[in-house]
Amino acid sequence: MARFLRAQPSHQRLVKPAPPPRLVAAVAVGGALGAVARWALGELVPDGTGFPWTTFAINVSGSFLLALLPAFFAVRRNPVLAAGLGTGVLGGYTTLSTYSEQARALLDAGDTGLALVYLLGTLAACLAAVAVAHRLSSPLAQRAFEDEEGNE
Repeated sequence: MARFLRAQPSHQRLVKPAPPPRLVAAVAVGGALGAVARWALGELVPDGTGFPWTTFAINVSGSFLLALLPAFFAVRRNPVLAAGLGTGVLGGYTTLSTYSEQARALLDAGDTGLALVYLLGTLAACLAAVAVAHRLSSPLAQRAFEDEEGNE
């Protein structure tokens, strides 16, 4: 038991160093912009009752755009741009929490079938959007993006 409690040498720790402040700032600014864009779309085209089309469209388009980022040379070569657009803008734009809450509300209202269609339909549509975007990006660009940790 004692060997498990001993501190490991620093070279064996799996702790990542803190990101540079410019990356944190890019994510913060991008997240604010993405959240405002999501809010504005929700105000412009409210979901109303029934199927939450606006949230559905936001999550599908955000998934597509996030998966499309490796297709752009500028994004692959600039970690600040990748973090700002990916984790920041598109992370703030898409919304798992609203998706979950809307599904819960549909279930609560007794719309079990619609809730199931919404849950599975959103998942399927987002995966399809990612697959389409993935096909638009070259394998070399995808590997470069992953190697530079632009997919986090």
